[in-house]
Amino acid sequence: MILPILTPRMTDARETNLPHYVIGSGPAGVACAHALLQRGARVVLLDGGLALEPDRAKLAAQLGAQPPQNWTAAQLQDFKAGMTAGAKGIPLKLAYGSDYSYRETDLHLPADYPGVALRPSLGRGGFSAVWGAAMMAYSDKDTADWPVRSRDLAEHYAAVAKLTGLSAVRDDLDKIFPLHAEPTAALALSQQANILHTRLEKNRAALSAAGIHFGRARTAVRAGENGCVYCGLCMYGCPYGFIYNSEQTLRELQKNSNFTYRPDVIVTGLRETGERAVITGYDRTRRAPLEFSANRVYLGAGVVATAKIVLQSLGIYDRPVRLKDSQYYLFPLLLTRSGGDVTNEALHTLSQLFVEIFDERVTPRSVHLQIYSYNDLVGQAVRQSFGPLAKVLEPFARGLEKRLLIVQGYLHSDQSSQIAVTLKKGNPDRLQLSPELNPEVRPAIRRVLRKLTRHGRQFGAWPLAPMLQVAEPGRGFHNGSSFPMRENPGELETDTQGRLRGWRRIHLVDASVLPDIPATQITFSVMANAHRIGWHTANQPVSEP
Repeated sequence: MILPILTPRMTDARETNLPHYVIGSGPAGVACAHALLQRGARVVLLDGGLALEPDRAKLAAQLGAQPPQNWTAAQLQDFKAGMTAGAKGIPLKLAYGSDYSYRETDLHLPADYPGVALRPSLGRGGFSAVWGAAMMAYSDKDTADWPVRSRDLAEHYAAVAKLTGLSAVRDDLDKIFPLHAEPTAALALSQQANILHTRLEKNRAALSAAGIHFGRARTAVRAGENGCVYCGLCMYGCPYGFIYNSEQTLRELQKNSNFTYRPDVIVTGLRETGERAVITGYDRTRRAPLEFSANRVYLGAGVVATAKIVLQSLGIYDRPVRLKDSQYYLFPLLLTRSGGDVTNEALHTLSQLFVEIFDERVTPRSVHLQIYSYNDLVGQAVRQSFGPLAKVLEPFARGLEKRLLIVQGYLHSDQSSQIAVTLKKGNPDRLQLSPELNPEVRPAIRRVLRKLTRHGRQFGAWPLAPMLQVAEPGRGFHNGSSFPMRENPGELETDTQGRLRGWRRIHLVDASVLPDIPATQITFSVMANAHRIGWHTANQPVSEP
C-alpha cells in the first residue's frame, strides 16, 4: 500500500487525550468513523443533522409495519406526494415525500449555481437518503495512475460491504470489477430485465468481443430472506429500511461508548495549532459560535461543503478549485418483446443490470450504463412526453411502457465537463459554482448510442436516440477531485492520507480527494477510501505530509 512513511515522535499527553472529530454523517463520514472506532479511537461526529419530519417518519413506519397488500390507496398517495417525472427525468428525488436532504443549504451554505445541478446536503445521512444504492468498486484500470490503487482499497471495500450489505451475484463483471466481499443475497430481476439479461447471455461472446460486458446490478439493499418484498416503492424511499442509508450506520455507531454524535453544527473553519486541530463553527438552530479541539479532524462534509470549509480556512478567495464530474445522461431502451403486465408486477425499481463499454473508438475510458425497468414514474414520463395527446394515445402508452427500459449513463471525468468552485472575496460566505463545458461530451454520448444501435439485435433492444437527455454538470452527483490525492502533492492537492500541504492533523475523506471520477458508481469507493484513511491514521503518531 502506498502511504507516507510515518515517522514516530514523542507526542504531548494532551494530544492523545483529545478525540478524533469527523465532519459529516454521509457515507464517507460514517465509514471513516467506523474505522476510527475499530482502531480504538474516541470519535465525535459533527453534522448539520436535519432529519426526516416526524409525520413522514410515522407514515413510513406505518407502511413498514404491514405487508404491501394491506396498504391503502390513501397511504400510498400520501407516501408518493411531491415526486413527479417528466421527459427529462425526476426534477428532485425526495425521501418519503420529504426534501429534508436539501433543506437549509441556502441559509448555511449559500451559493449560486448557474448551469450547475449539483447541490450540498445538511441532512442526516447526506444524500444516501435519496441515492440509487448502486455499488461497484473501481477496476484496476480505473486506478492505474492513482497513488492509491484498487488493491490498496480491497480490505476496506470488504469492510464497507459489511456496513451496507451487498446484493449481487458473481458473474463476468467480477473479473473486471471485483466484488471484494461475499454478496449477502441477490435481488430478483423484473420481467423486463430478465428478457434483456437472457438475450445478453445468449450473445455474451459476441458482445465481449465488441468490448461490451454486463451483469446483474450490485446494490446496497437487503435481499433474500427477511429482505426486499418487491413493493416497487424504491424510488420514493423503502418503508422497510432495506435500502442502505448511512444514518443506519450512524445509529449503530451511537451504541459505542467511544462515539458521540453532535447534530446541528455548521462548520466554517479549520486550523492547526500546536498539538491539536481546531474546528470553528456555529449552532445551526441558535447561531451561537462553537469551537472544538481535536487530535485529528476528518472532513467528509460532501464536495461543496468541503470546498467551502477548505477555502475559508486557507483564506483563498476569487481563485477557483475545479470539481470533476462524471457526465450523466438518460435515454430509453426499447425491448423487441413485451415485458407483460409491468404495472402490477411485484418488483424492485432500483437498477437491474449494469453494462460496461470498453471501446477506445467510443471513448478512451470506460462507459458505465445502469438499466432500470418499469416503475410508475416511467409511466408518468411517457404520458408527459405526449403532451395534450396523452389521453388519445393512452393505449399506445400502455403498450410502450411494457417494452420501455430506462438507461442512466455515465462518462469518465476525462470526457466530462467540470465545475469551477470559487469563494468570492466581496461576499466570503457565498460560493460561485460555474460550469466549464467540455465540447466532447455530446459527441462521446452519440458514439455510445451508435454502438448500442449496432448491437441492438444482440441486446434485443434499441436505444431511442431522439429521446436522449444530457444533464447539466453535477446532475449525477458523481463529483470530486477538487483536492486530489497525489504521490507528490502540489498546492491544493492532498497526500494519500487526504492532507493538504501544511496540514498534519486535518484529513479530507470524501470524494474531494479522488484523483479523478471514473464512470462507474462512486459511493462504494468513496466509503472504502474514507475507511482506509481512518484505519491508517487512528491513534497514530502525526507525521509531516
